[in-house]
Amino acid sequence: MHDTVRPEHVSGRFDVTLIPQDDKDDPSGLARLLLDKTFHGELDATSRGQMLGMRTAGNTSGGYVAMEKVTGTLQGRSGSFWLQHYGVARRGVNTLTLDVVPDSGTDGLEGLGGSMKIVIKEGGVHFYEFDFGFDASR
Repeated sequence: MHDTVRPEHVSGRFDVTLIPQDDKDDPSGLARLLLDKTFHGELDATSRGQMLGMRTAGNTSGGYVAMEKVTGTLQGRSGSFWLQHYGVARRGVNTLTLDVVPDSGTDGLEGLGGSMKIVIKEGGVHFYEFDFGFDASR
């Protein structure tokens, strides 16, 4: 977000459904899941995407990557954008990065850039924290 105007921060709850895919012919051991999300709050949107992941034998380490297309409104601006995920678990300690794919914003979200943090609270309730801005040339 180097060339952005007025960096913003929004946060809220989101609902997520992970739909495992049956890839019996894939000997790699990768798990593939479809993502289906609904964001609430100043990001009022839905998203669809896919995740690839794996866990080690002890089930405390692993990694995943995902892509999801988010469509809806962000502080009243309508459009869509893509999020790219990169997650690693090292013996139970998780590191997760979600970035807006550059130049993926459409319509009122054209020029969007930023990163999102996912927080999972007790009971499995999911929250997002989204730091974003718009390209100064937009």
